[in-house]
Amino acid sequence: MSGEVNDEIMKEYERIKDKISYEDFLKKMEERKKEYEDVSFMSDLDIARTITGEYIDEKNEALSEGNKPQKISQLTAGHDNVCVIGRIMSVSNVKKFTNRKGNHGKLANMIIADETGQIRVTLWTENVKFLDEVIEGDVVKLNRVEVKQGFRNENNEIQTSRDSKLEKITDGNFEELPKYEEKLTNLADVKGESTVNVVARIIRIPRVRTFDRNGNDGKVMSLEIQDKTGQMQLTLWNNDVGIVEDLKLKEGDSIKVLGAQSRLRNGEVSLTHSWRGRIIKGEFDVPEYDEDILKIGDAHEMKNVTVIGVVCKNYDKITFERNDGSKGQVKSIEMQDETGSIRVTLWNDDADMKLEKGSIIKITGGNIEFDEYSGTDYRINTNWNTKIDEDPEIDDKLRENLQKCGDYIKPVEISTLNEMDDEGDEVDIIGRIISVQDPSEFQRTDGTSGTVRTVEIGDATGVVRTSFWDEKAEKSLNPGDAVKIENARTRFGNYNMELSVGRTSRLMEPSEEETKNLPSLSEIEEKIYKTKHVDELEEGDQNIRLLGRILNVYDPNQFQRSDGTQGIVRTVEIADGTGTVRASFWDEKANLPMKAGDTIKIENPRVNYRDGNIEISISRNTVVTKPKEDETGKLPSLDEIQDMIYKNRKIEDVEEEDRNIKVTGQIVEAYGNKILYEMCPNCNKRVNFSENAYICDICGEEIDEPNYLMIISCVMEDETGTMRATFFRKAAEEFIGMTTDEVRDVIAKTGDEGSLEDKVADMVGQEITIIADASYDEYNEEIRLNAKKVVSLKI
Repeated sequence: MSGEVNDEIMKEYERIKDKISYEDFLKKMEERKKEYEDVSFMSDLDIARTITGEYIDEKNEALSEGNKPQKISQLTAGHDNVCVIGRIMSVSNVKKFTNRKGNHGKLANMIIADETGQIRVTLWTENVKFLDEVIEGDVVKLNRVEVKQGFRNENNEIQTSRDSKLEKITDGNFEELPKYEEKLTNLADVKGESTVNVVARIIRIPRVRTFDRNGNDGKVMSLEIQDKTGQMQLTLWNNDVGIVEDLKLKEGDSIKVLGAQSRLRNGEVSLTHSWRGRIIKGEFDVPEYDEDILKIGDAHEMKNVTVIGVVCKNYDKITFERNDGSKGQVKSIEMQDETGSIRVTLWNDDADMKLEKGSIIKITGGNIEFDEYSGTDYRINTNWNTKIDEDPEIDDKLRENLQKCGDYIKPVEISTLNEMDDEGDEVDIIGRIISVQDPSEFQRTDGTSGTVRTVEIGDATGVVRTSFWDEKAEKSLNPGDAVKIENARTRFGNYNMELSVGRTSRLMEPSEEETKNLPSLSEIEEKIYKTKHVDELEEGDQNIRLLGRILNVYDPNQFQRSDGTQGIVRTVEIADGTGTVRASFWDEKANLPMKAGDTIKIENPRVNYRDGNIEISISRNTVVTKPKEDETGKLPSLDEIQDMIYKNRKIEDVEEEDRNIKVTGQIVEAYGNKILYEMCPNCNKRVNFSENAYICDICGEEIDEPNYLMIISCVMEDETGTMRATFFRKAAEEFIGMTTDEVRDVIAKTGDEGSLEDKVADMVGQEITIIADASYDEYNEEIRLNAKKVVSLKI
């Protein structure tokens, strides 16, 4: 401190300049400032006044002359400027606090006693340093102190202030004062509901736990201590938890605990640090702690165990509501060492710990319980006194063994899934979303509703179909997103192994390090899909890509599956210049917007052989997108495709295997006596009208409302011959120039199924050009045309 001080501090020195030199005053100021450096509300002037107060009182009287000491039993609340002499029976640890103004201070307590009684003494910030001069058993004289009523109107207590004079008395005979005895108790001899002194070694320091204390945050920490006779918990509450940091306590330190309160709960005795007790760190005679590490393979029902292992499974945190309405949380992990694995249950604050797979952890103070549902037979149940350390200090050999265990829990390449022999295994993958289907709702056997969503995920080695269930199905999932999935469960699909992502699975965003070698979406597609032309398709093809142009789109048809659920299918013809292929779009894919001439990219369709032709099936597992311009550069236009595919045929040249032929002729006969047929909505077969109801002979059920199918037949003629042509659905609508619903309305109004016979007959004499497939009619032993599209009609 410089030799210059402000006027107010100088005035304080002027009051005692006959008792201390200016240099010593400045020196004391420096020393005192260091003592109060963590007390924010002590100014330099306040510090100067504490020095002045050591030499004079407010009347400038020497403090040594003081007041006459009073007996403790004579002290009355409300008296100040009191003097008392007593023996220190207990001293608390110093506690730090923050007042309402945000200023920091210190607080400690003593119990002093004389032959008439004992009393609590509260030492505030400016007097706490006095504890450096005294210990339990010393005789002290307290001058200029105030007597107040105790907390909650209990016994009187002494309050010190800046003006108080506290001194240790070494001279004199104080035989009349009670003796201080420091009796030590072995931990094994501690009984419930008593005050004891113990010497022990700290073997575990768990982290501070928080709890609700009448709307405020409370704190608690339970140290595990041990002496030669046993182990016990020493609990610190609220501000006392700061003692660990203040004394720089660590595991392995030996301590003396004075004035601890013992408690008996659930048959177990524990200690609580009280307001009047003290914890002293020192070199005490207690055995060193030899930690016993349990191998996971040796686990059985036991308490207070220490286990070291590597995290091999990680499950999402679950929140729940307690009986009192408060919220709790729980999380499970699995850890393993070279001898086995075990499930671990983490509660509340511990459930927030960021324990990643592959992390080495140490659990101290867990209880092992039998759990037949854990998958590992036993589980470690943690509690509020359990300590969980990530990356603990362990020897090199153990670390090497655990790191070897960690090598087996890394994400697998997707291509290796098909090498697995059994379903039900839990695996981790890192990949990129290729396609995402809309969520679908379903009903479980117990009547509850669920949601499932199909997502295709790929990496550099392959692609896997993945089902996301319930809340996982509601996550934001977009093609191209990189995802990390832990604990996905394998299951056999129709052709390949698939994955199921349910309640115990974890869906996360991978780190940059984890995705640095993950290909882009386009790179993955290029690797896993082989592009083929229509004429190259073969039955059973997998992971193929087809680029084409929509040639024809037919109306969707609804049907009922054998399980009673409704389905929908739509037929679309696709061509690429090498040929055409019939594509069946199922369920949600049937509702995709499509029209003739559109370009289309289909990835991973199912390729089937049916009725002598290759067809493709587009379902939930198929990716349907609009190709980019650079992908369709060589794709012919719709007109060019039609010219290539639709070959002109004279009637005499038509053969029964012809497909997509263009035939032109004059209509010489047209049959319109019955053009509308009732169909079963379940099996799509014709139904019969009997006893005022439609009956399906195939399904054996009465049909409330049938579907309607329009069929019109005619005979076409050109210069080479005649041939019968049949028009179905959309082709029939193009032929007659009316929709199916319009035809149905006319028949319903007239009550005559042949009411449109004349309109059909008017078609005779018109020239018609159609696109058709040819087939052999075995009943009539002739080739017929099945019209797919009406190209033109001319009168």
